[in-house]
Order: sequence, then C-alpha cells, then structure tokens
Amino acid sequence: MKALIIGATGATGKDLLLQLLEDDAYREIHSFVRKDNGFRHPKLRTHLVDFDRIEQWAELVCGEVAFCCLGTTLAVAGSKEAQWRVDYDYQYAFAQQCYKNGVGRFVLVSAAGAKAESKLFYNRMKGALEEAVKGLGFECLLIFQPSILIRPKSNRGGENITVKVISFLNKLGILRRYKPMPTAILAERMRKEAATAPNGIHTFTLDEIFLK
Repeated sequence: MKALIIGATGATGKDLLLQLLEDDAYREIHSFVRKDNGFRHPKLRTHLVDFDRIEQWAELVCGEVAFCCLGTTLAVAGSKEAQWRVDYDYQYAFAQQCYKNGVGRFVLVSAAGAKAESKLFYNRMKGALEEAVKGLGFECLLIFQPSILIRPKSNRGGENITVKVISFLNKLGILRRYKPMPTAILAERMRKEAATAPNGIHTFTLDEIFLK
C-alpha cells in the first residue's frame, strides 16, 4: 500500500513512520511536514508543506491509506484558537483532501473522552473532529482514542508527572480507563488495523487498543 502521514515528527508519528518503513505491506510512505528532520529511507518521500495552504500540495495527497497523527498542546500552541487550528482545522482539511482524492482508508488519532458536546475544550475539539471526519464518507475510518501517552524521552514535565501519578493510581485499581499508553503500542495497532480492518467506521477505545 501507499501510505500518507501527517504528524510524523511527533512521538506517535515517529513510531508509526518507523514501523511503516519496516512493514512489507507498505511499499511507499509520503510524509507531509513543516520542517525536514533530515531522515531518509528508500521507501520515504518527505514533502515540506504549509498546512495553511493545502491547495498548494493537494495533488500529492494520493494513496490507499492516510494516517493523521498531528497534534499539539495548549501550552505549545499558546492559545485555544491556535490549538484548534492544529488539532482541528489542519487535520480536517487533510481528511477532506484525502477523501476528494480517493484515499479509501483514513486513520485518526483522537483522545479518550472525545465528545463534541463536552464542556472540556480539548475533549470537545477532538469530538468535533471525529464527527466531521465521519461525515466525509471514507470507505474505512479508524479512530483511536488513547489516554495520556508515554512518549520516549519526553521533555514535557507536566505530562511526565501525570503519567507517573496515573500509573500509581492504576496499581491501586483507580482510573484504569485512563491507563497511560506507550506510543509504540498505539502506532503498532494503527498500522495493523489499517491493513486488515473491514470497511466501515471503527472506534478503538483504550482497552481495545491494548488488546492485540
């Protein structure tokens, strides 16, 4: 398969990209990024793009399956408006272009608790994106809703503390629905399901992602 990916410079995207490159089911991977990290591989095609101007690279969005791993935090974005632009606008525009160009399978990284009617900004944003992408009509749509992610060598102090706290509470049988998930496990499940899942809309909650 020919795969497309946005967000390949993030923790989940990095793990997914490396796995795709080693998987014989994927013959070619096209990564759309704002900055080139210099990584090269015979199967990889890296495209430097402006996510605010998707019309400039729309013709490159062609393949059998697309992976959407893009995302930021409120602290990094600086405002809710800026985070919405990355976590909703860019991703929905990419999904729209994928659908227009005949990409049959779309894989979206969402979040536990995603709900368009949520009073929490982050959950509402993720839920709104899920509903919008569902409305496009992909032959196969895979939505993954992990809890907080364990990112290798993460420098996000607050996130690292949260992972430790939740992991401790999990040992006491508390907050198991928010069990931290290594990005490599999430990436592995995304890669496998993208190649084997039947047509339709499939949503994978935390426990379903952990199950092989």
